[in-house]
Amino acid sequence: MSLLMASVLATVPISALNLPEQSVILSDNPVQQSTQDNLSQVVSPAEITPPEFVQPDITTSSAIKNKSENILRKSREKIQFISFPNLPELKDIQPVTEVVQNQESTEEFSQSLHPSDSDNPISQVTSVSQLEDVQPSDWAFSALQSLVERYGCIAGYADGTYLGNRSISRYEFAAGLNACLEKINDAIANNKINTVNNEDLILLQRLQGEFKSELQQLQQRIEAVETRTSELQGNQFSTTTRLFGQAIFSVQGTNSPDIDLFPRDGVPERQGKTNLTFTSSVQLTLATSFTGRDLLLTGLSAGNLGSTASLLSTNMGRLGFESNTDNNLVISDLSYRFLLSDNLGIVVGTAGVNPINTFRGISPLEGSSDGAISLFGQRNPILSIGNGTGGIGFDWQISVGVARRRHRISLQGVYSAEIPSFPGDINQGGLFGGRYTVGAQLSLAPTNNIDVGVHYLYSHSPDGLLGGGIGDSQLISPFADPTAFNTQAIGATVAWRINPNLHLGGWGGFTSSKPSNLSGSVETTNWMVFAAFPNLLRSGNLGGVLVGQPPKITSSTLPDSFNFPNFSDGGTAGGRSDTSIHVEVFYRAQLSDNIALTPGLFVIFNPDHNAANDALIVGTLRASFRF
Repeated sequence: MSLLMASVLATVPISALNLPEQSVILSDNPVQQSTQDNLSQVVSPAEITPPEFVQPDITTSSAIKNKSENILRKSREKIQFISFPNLPELKDIQPVTEVVQNQESTEEFSQSLHPSDSDNPISQVTSVSQLEDVQPSDWAFSALQSLVERYGCIAGYADGTYLGNRSISRYEFAAGLNACLEKINDAIANNKINTVNNEDLILLQRLQGEFKSELQQLQQRIEAVETRTSELQGNQFSTTTRLFGQAIFSVQGTNSPDIDLFPRDGVPERQGKTNLTFTSSVQLTLATSFTGRDLLLTGLSAGNLGSTASLLSTNMGRLGFESNTDNNLVISDLSYRFLLSDNLGIVVGTAGVNPINTFRGISPLEGSSDGAISLFGQRNPILSIGNGTGGIGFDWQISVGVARRRHRISLQGVYSAEIPSFPGDINQGGLFGGRYTVGAQLSLAPTNNIDVGVHYLYSHSPDGLLGGGIGDSQLISPFADPTAFNTQAIGATVAWRINPNLHLGGWGGFTSSKPSNLSGSVETTNWMVFAAFPNLLRSGNLGGVLVGQPPKITSSTLPDSFNFPNFSDGGTAGGRSDTSIHVEVFYRAQLSDNIALTPGLFVIFNPDHNAANDALIVGTLRASFRF
């Protein structure tokens, strides 16, 4: 199960409607750890064993059995004793209460589980500390001990003994007495013993009379627990499903840079303008386990934060938590993950299956609600190639075991289609048509402080768009007819935990794309270096500094009029002459276990790889709520 969780449940997914903003999965995410810990408590209903019932021995004299039962019944009636379940069965009830309490996320729900003392039967019971202890020298102590020895009516503690030579509270004594009464009664009813002598019956009657008050208190406690357990079981959402969610409120805005739309004369033609906006998004994930070795993830998303690319004439100012569905609820993840063997996990689904969700996360700054604020700062952009949504993937743990934990090796693979549900033109969609991606990642941990991911992807694009969503993702001149491209991408991501408060890392990526019916190729590169500062100023906080180059066409050798870098000057061959530099800083203040506030700022120098453009400045304040 740990293999499944490590590669699957990393975070609550982002909306998949606005590609390539698909679900984000982080291996070091707190929600992931919380998800792993809580799911381990889920028990399949099929694994609950019904109680066994002992068939009566018809060879035993019914007259002897009835006589003993009548004596016990009359003895109980004299002190108005009410039969109730055996106390040790409470062990089966307690975990249910604990699991429900772990699911509390609001004060209102917590109060519904814990009513006021005036309404709580348990609170009306006298405290055990107020009851005088029963000493080994007391007659009741010796009487119960003799019954235990003769009838074996109390199983005892872990060491096989009960009572011993220590004093016990009257409440504990009453629990033992009740257990002994029930055991003797059941034994008579099921013909395990023929009769109970009169001396023992008198002794039982005397003990019941002496501890009448404590037995009644015990009954009240058990009835209260049973009532509450029945209420919780009747109102619980599911015995196999856990709900995880995140909500993001954000305020963001940009400056108004001058933009050179046609980079041939170095003269800006327009000005990029955006409003200061206040937006939100919410993601809910239902994680269901049917066997304890599988997960069905159902992700629902809604939001109203869209991209500013069309207003700024560059996609380099995009935020990592964009989720624009016009506030309509959409399915962002619908995938089933299971273990084929102890070290091989499989994922298949119609949504949420892509390299981002299948490959193990390496960067500690990845995460829509608690990581870097920019989309480029989330991860190596080659992992977004293809806009994949549905398909199949695997996670193979090659090197396992404590002895080899310093040399962990795993391999992830995925096949993902952009529109697997499209039934029309094979060139536009379908499981094996349109845009699709095949990829693999080799994850290495040569030491306990270093994580490395080596990526390879092959992607088919029917229209000359890589689908990365950042930097140069368009491969051909906008004045040329759309042309299909096949792209091979390689890259690597490294994270080095120098100490608990300082992590360094970075990534690099290279793509080579060849058109299906043209000569030549298009190549791009990107890189990023970062420093993460966990626990900055306070435990749980996180600071981050990132510097990098968004994807840039370094070479384009297509026929004249087809090349994108010089599309405004005849589309001649060549790469970008200028280079954009991305600089980002953010600080996540963890206000509580569930609430974080993240101010952040990033600047793009020479946006759109054009020195004639003014620097683009993007600022945001992100509030994240997790439950």
